[in-house]
Amino acid sequence: MEQGMKPIIGQIARTLKGRDQEKYGVIIGIIDERFVWIADGDKRKFDQPKRKNLLHLELFDTVSTEVASSISETGRVTNGKLRYAVSKFLEEHDIENTQAKGE
Repeated sequence: MEQGMKPIIGQIARTLKGRDQEKYGVIIGIIDERFVWIADGDKRKFDQPKRKNLLHLELFDTVSTEVASSISETGRVTNGKLRYAVSKFLEEHDIENTQAKGE
């Protein structure tokens, strides 16, 4: 992660450390300057997000406007929208989706 880059709700991130290493997710909440909530709509549902240290995440420039607007309007987002945001990002960046295969 670039130093000074602030997380944004709806932003795509890759986990660098921990059990879910190399998995992709969407930031669905910001706890403070060090921690965020991340979910992917699959293994990590919206109702059970993972609290992650920003030092353990790689943040991408991509922000899912669907996720961001849904959270700002209703305070929630569907797991389907989270899955779609992650798969669309992986497709656009030609990254093999190991999450979908259950590896």
